[in-house]
Amino acid sequence: MSPAVVLVGPPGAGKSTVGRLLAERWGVAFADTDDLVEAHAGRAIADIFTGDGEPAFRALEREAVAEALATHAGVLALGGGAVLAPETREALAGHPVVLLTVGLAAGVRRTGLSTARPLLAGVNPRATFAALLAERLPVYRSVAVHEFATDDSTPDEVAEAVHTALAGAPDASPAGHRG
Repeated sequence: MSPAVVLVGPPGAGKSTVGRLLAERWGVAFADTDDLVEAHAGRAIADIFTGDGEPAFRALEREAVAEALATHAGVLALGGGAVLAPETREALAGHPVVLLTVGLAAGVRRTGLSTARPLLAGVNPRATFAALLAERLPVYRSVAVHEFATDDSTPDEVAEAVHTALAGAPDASPAGHRG
């Protein structure tokens, strides 16, 4: 069993929103690895970052991703930084991975530079977000089989584009990917 689709991308790209729409359309479950980490740890990601540090969070995230890739048959959204781990990139091989992108202006508007996103908190969150996009985009692209810009599209339009792109893929169908 493995996910019908795995969504990756930066904060604010719409992974959770689009993922829920796809899951509903396909009649499958939706899972977000950020939610899985919080459920396992029993506390918010921001609290994990503050109390234990980013390395501890990333370890929990790697575990959540590995487990979800092995057991979740629906739509899976990964946290924005999950693909930074070489183990996660390796585990994504062979899965239908879709990159949702967002530009700086839309990303800042959508995230609101909230404190719920620990990596965007700081002295200059806009510059931090720009650096995050520059650093991660090549990594996201290295694991993705499809890419969709979400800046000027509604979540429904993005979900429809992902659905259309995956409908003809031999190993990625709404019925579920078999790896």
